[in-house]
Amino acid sequence: MCGICGCGQARETDHAHGHGPSHEHHHHGDSDHGASDHGHSHDHEHHHHESHGGHATGPEGQQARIVSVEREILEKNDRIAATNRTLLAAVHTLALNLVSSPGAGKTALLVRTLNDLRGRQRPLAVVEGDQQTSLDADRIRATGVPALQINTGKMCHLDAGMISDALGPLPLPTRGVLFVENVGNLVCPAGFDLGEFGKVVLVSVTEGEDKPLKYPDMFHAARLVLITKVDLLPHLEFDVGALSANARRVNPSADVLQVSTRTGEGLDAWFAWIRERRRQVEAA
Repeated sequence: MCGICGCGQARETDHAHGHGPSHEHHHHGDSDHGASDHGHSHDHEHHHHESHGGHATGPEGQQARIVSVEREILEKNDRIAATNRTLLAAVHTLALNLVSSPGAGKTALLVRTLNDLRGRQRPLAVVEGDQQTSLDADRIRATGVPALQINTGKMCHLDAGMISDALGPLPLPTRGVLFVENVGNLVCPAGFDLGEFGKVVLVSVTEGEDKPLKYPDMFHAARLVLITKVDLLPHLEFDVGALSANARRVNPSADVLQVSTRTGEGLDAWFAWIRERRRQVEAA
């Protein structure tokens, strides 16, 4: 179990490189990057019954133990994330971590982005995170861009260890862009650095203007907030200005853009944002 959010740990990785057969791997090892140890710690690995050796018992002791486990989990994750970041920087790859609640349009945006940028942009690759199925990765592979599916099982987010495993079999887009589509969740992914350049938070116009206030950790971690499905605005009572203001209230430094993958509205600004960040990575 993850000590941060209580989610399970089993997951599968399916390696696929755009064309040809995919290869499924079931991880059962206990190495630093194995399926049972991607930045997540089992209580019994670090702590035994509080009554042993004079450890504190009761609510205060339990809370202290939980805080200790959480710290160990995040510290280990951050160490692996730092290694990922170094590897990506060495090949001047811009890595973007796409996060949102389920149904905000991450996969639709990725498919449109890959189709529009492929051929006139630097190399591209995708890591897809879902609890089950390869449905989204199949949609990505149809664009001709290399994609690797990670099925997290009961886990509600990707972590740095999973990305570390993915960076081996997935062809790294040297001087290009690696997109990571995280599991649909506005809570847990906020706390897990993957080694990315930055998080891109998607929030659709069907979700409510108050999302940044309800989930401040995620929006505070964002480099960019994408307001999606704006083609639906004529059919909704939705205040885009209020959503933008709430996002900037939580994170004044975040950029905010509006997009529609159906009509193409705002996509040029999104592509320009990617190009500018890629230049930053290349210049670093």
